[in-house]
Formats: sequence, structure tokens, C-alpha cells
Amino acid sequence: MKIYTKTGDDGTTGLCDGSRVEKDHLRVDSYGDVDELNSTLGLAASHTDDKTLKEQLVTIQKDLMSLGSLLSKGQKDKIDLSEKHIQALETFIDQHEEKLPPLKNFILPGGSKLASILHMARTTCRRAERKCVTLAKKDVVDPLCVMYLNRLSDYLFVASRYANVLNQVEDVVW
Repeated sequence: MKIYTKTGDDGTTGLCDGSRVEKDHLRVDSYGDVDELNSTLGLAASHTDDKTLKEQLVTIQKDLMSLGSLLSKGQKDKIDLSEKHIQALETFIDQHEEKLPPLKNFILPGGSKLASILHMARTTCRRAERKCVTLAKKDVVDPLCVMYLNRLSDYLFVASRYANVLNQVEDVVW
């Protein structure tokens, strides 16, 4: 299979349901932000030797592929994304929070390299969430997409703090 199809040369792209839309369509923009987030998580995973964190990030990357498919009008019954995936994020958050000092101040994004990458992922996640909310006002979006991204941004905040603990770097207090 060739990577190039030439079908997008006219500025359109195909969705999973077979329809075609402009490449700057809000739906394409939404799953494009999810794709950018997924790439950032791949970068983060490549910067950690912590087995648990790496496994969590790869699991989330797989979830994001499913979420992107939902946004591209994929068939929900063929996509593996459900409330159990949101519950898994909550479990990941709880596992990391047990190892963190209590948060007493606002913190600035940063600290270790890994924490900084995870903060970038968090802000990309928030952007993807905002786009999904906007898209949902105009077209059908599975509510699970917004819920997952909302919880994921919480996870990424906690994971960035955990990354600083792993790297023995203090959070940057505001």
C-alpha cells in the first residue's frame, strides 16, 4: 500500500465514514489536535526509563488513536474506547498522587525535561478538548471524547509532577 493517494491534493480529506471534508474543517482540526497530543506523548515516553509511566503513556496513545477515530466519524461499535478508559486514567492519577508531596501552591509548567514535555502535552490536550466542545455544538461528537480529554489533562498534570519527583527536580512554584 502506498502512503500517498493524491486524493487530498484538492484540499479535502476522507473521514472514516467515507465522506470528504475540507482539510481545515473543525472535525479535522479536532482530531489533528489529538494526533499532535499523541505525538507529544510519544516524545514523553521516549524520555523516561520509568516502566510504569512509559506503559501508561503508550496505553493512552492507543486510547487517543481510538478517540481520533471517533472524531473522524468511525463506527463506535468497532472502536475500543469506553468509560473504563476514563476510570483507568483516574487509577493512574491516584497511583501517582500517592507518591507526590501535597500541592500547596500553583506551579509553573516546567522542572525536568520530561515534566516539561508532559506539561506541553497537557496544554495540547486542553486545546483538543476545547475543539471537541466547539465541534459538539455544531455536529455529533461522542460525549466520551470530551470526558476522556478532560480527565487526561488532569492525568498529565499529575504525571508532570511525578516526572519531577522521578528526576529529583522540584516543581516550579508560582
